[in-house]
Amino acid sequence: MQNSNPKRFFIIQNVVIAAAVILVLKVASLQLFDTSYSQQADARTLERKVLYPSRGLIYDRTGKLLVYNNPIYDITALYNKIDPEMDTSQFCDLLRIEPARFVSLLDKSWGQRYSKAVPFTFEKQVDPRVFASFQEHMYEFPGFSSVLRNVRGYRFPNAAHVLGYISEVDQNTLDSYAGEYTQGDYIGTSGIEKQYEPDLKGSKGVSYVLKDNLGRELSNTKLGKLDSAATSGTDIQLSLDIELQAYGELLFKGKKGSAVAIDPSTGEILAMVSSPTYDPEALTIHQGRSRAFTELMNDTLNPFFDRSVMAAYAPGSIFKPVLALIAMQEGVLKPNRHIFCDGAYYYRHFSYGCHEHPQAENLAIGLAHSCNSYFFQTFRDIMEKEGFTRADRGLRTLNGYLEAFGLGNRLGVDLPQEKKGFLPDSEFYDDLYGKNVWRSTYILSLGIGQGELQLTTLQMANLAAIIANRGYYYTPHLIGRYVNDLRLIPDEYRTRHEVPIDAEYFEPVVEGMSMAVKWGTATTAYHPDIEICGKTGTSQNPHGKDHSVFFAFAPKDDPKIAIAVYVENAGWGGTYAAPMATLMIEKYLNKTIPANRKWIENRILEADFITKP
Repeated sequence: MQNSNPKRFFIIQNVVIAAAVILVLKVASLQLFDTSYSQQADARTLERKVLYPSRGLIYDRTGKLLVYNNPIYDITALYNKIDPEMDTSQFCDLLRIEPARFVSLLDKSWGQRYSKAVPFTFEKQVDPRVFASFQEHMYEFPGFSSVLRNVRGYRFPNAAHVLGYISEVDQNTLDSYAGEYTQGDYIGTSGIEKQYEPDLKGSKGVSYVLKDNLGRELSNTKLGKLDSAATSGTDIQLSLDIELQAYGELLFKGKKGSAVAIDPSTGEILAMVSSPTYDPEALTIHQGRSRAFTELMNDTLNPFFDRSVMAAYAPGSIFKPVLALIAMQEGVLKPNRHIFCDGAYYYRHFSYGCHEHPQAENLAIGLAHSCNSYFFQTFRDIMEKEGFTRADRGLRTLNGYLEAFGLGNRLGVDLPQEKKGFLPDSEFYDDLYGKNVWRSTYILSLGIGQGELQLTTLQMANLAAIIANRGYYYTPHLIGRYVNDLRLIPDEYRTRHEVPIDAEYFEPVVEGMSMAVKWGTATTAYHPDIEICGKTGTSQNPHGKDHSVFFAFAPKDDPKIAIAVYVENAGWGGTYAAPMATLMIEKYLNKTIPANRKWIENRILEADFITKP
């Protein structure tokens, strides 16, 4: 027995030592090498909060702030951490919601769109004043936290179609931009907000917050090493002149139509008016936004429809200067050509009317008086250059020039809603009349800007800019510069586009447009101190009163502005579109309308073609 005791003691001692070593190794493993337990501990004491960036601000060309940010708060919930014994009555009182709403907000399709282990948005767009009192007690409600977001505010009740609006991301966006957006995020939905979303949105940050056992925030942990700051979006300065924009919208009150003004030397858009319009503040993110959106959607005047780039119109007689340029370049028209007109243009037993005016002894006079006969014949001469039966070739030649003028396709303005208009081609008329059947005389109305030809108001304004520049243009655009950013605006807005017309042919056209304003069809556009070159148009409307059209540029020899105005159901081009364009030109160049010209302004302001057609 005595001999076995030391042996037994030795065995027990070794077992104890081995067990101690194993325990030490296990503790070392847990504390030094295995981070899972520390991560689980952090998960219970650290809260990961996403930091949302401020959206980029938007300014006008003079530095006036157009769009800024307003803070709002979303309340998020993590279902698995919500205390079932919480004081829901106090919670609802603090958040100013009904108990029934509390129940409905927690009633989710678990396992489908929502997970009880993943935070979701419980209540959106909480007013900062309501949130201030709620925040003091939020630690009493485990499972609930807050997210600070920024929504848009507007300094001016203008330019709604240009600026656009933001909306909450939908499922398609979440699927298309996996990881870039999460549920509850906001995204540009229309206008500049959508076009420059990548620049404006900024990038999110992350903050880790240490909480005690009651859920109260203590401090940032690990000296902020885990945090990353949110980066604000890029501020953008537009080419838009908000004073001119507001004035244009004022002139269009009670009218349907649009106006676009461009700086011809750069392609910068100075104003882009679409009427009827709406106050952009109506669609800022707030509790009543859904109702406001529905009302605008149901409005029969369709205020969401941007007539400056989405409506396609027959241009009427403002097409004549372009036709003249093409005819001269093709060698079928000389500037001094006289084309007889006795009040109509005749072909076989048909006659096409023209208004009474002095004889068009040359092109400039033909333009000044907008002689239909002059341009019916000019159109035929282009179309029949290779023979009466080869009008299809003539139309292909004509359309080749028109495409170089930016027609028939989108110009490429930095707005997502631009449409391209319509340029009828030979295939279109083959389908309409039959292949090798139709002749130039079938489509004479194209010669005076009628028929199937359709342009946007933006395209019309760009035509005026081309003539102002005597043969070139820059793609119209709204971006002026990136604020506090060395980047240049996109290349496509700094590239000069030449039209295939010799410079010498622009002078008779410019002279004709100048004469039109001085003593022709556009005398209502005359200004004693500004030499305006313009052309009226009356776009025929088979469904009601004709549309009033005018495009122009000024001053004649140093153009600072090119403009197109289209007023639906307003009659002759000289009656409303021309004086409206001149008022906008005067407002831009002189900054004011003097007292002795207020009568013109008052006449326009009193005109109402919506409630008093």
